[in-house]
Amino acid sequence: MAVHMSTISTKFGKKVKEIRLSKDISQADLAKVLGVHVTYISGIERGLRNMSLKNIEKLEKALKIPIEELIK
Repeated sequence: MAVHMSTISTKFGKKVKEIRLSKDISQADLAKVLGVHVTYISGIERGLRNMSLKNIEKLEKALKIPIEELIK
């Protein structure tokens, strides 16, 4: 099960990074909008951390994309 979760976290993190970069937003700027530390964003993008649903909702609004875009 841990391997599966790691894979999900890695895929999600890569998607977050891809979208963030396509919108020319720095990790620091995204962290500021979400109210988290920049190392949290870095951990998400590297698949080391899991976002809460509350933060995923904030991320969706910050990146101005539908949540489906983050999880497909």
